[in-house]
Amino acid sequence: MPNPRKIREHKHLQIFGALLHSPNLWHLNRRSVPGAFAVGLFVAFVPVPFQMVLAAAAAIAFSVNLPISVALVWISNPVTMPPLFFSAYLLGAEILGTEPTEMHFELSWEWLTTGLSAIWQPFLLGCFLAGSILAIIGYCAIRLLWRWHIVQHLKQRRLRIPRPRRLKHGQPH
Repeated sequence: MPNPRKIREHKHLQIFGALLHSPNLWHLNRRSVPGAFAVGLFVAFVPVPFQMVLAAAAAIAFSVNLPISVALVWISNPVTMPPLFFSAYLLGAEILGTEPTEMHFELSWEWLTTGLSAIWQPFLLGCFLAGSILAIIGYCAIRLLWRWHIVQHLKQRRLRIPRPRRLKHGQPH
């Protein structure tokens, strides 16, 4: 886990001020970790800059583990973003029943105002659906893994602790 002090001092997270001092944001428990996975995976598909700030705000709002929420948005990084967002666009186009358009992306204001205007509906729908589906899958998977881990721990503990012998009726103590 990252050092809470370093995260509190991060320049982009300073806007949250004293809210970052809540101990619930730093605990690892059966509620905060799955919730953090849901937040981080959903925000990873929100196509905006500064996803870390958005994930931190959601972690504070839902009182889930902040470092995990913020770290998971890096699933959509400069290398993975094109295939993730293109897949989201294809998902949205499929749901809306529209034919995917062939496009040539270029990082310019002109493309953002003209090229994005032709695909924004399937793109945003696909991002919302992909983020929601992955958030639900991540939440459920971590809950199941947490439960499995606890069951395994209890089994190991039972094997380590000797059980007292049961005395038959009439035997001396």
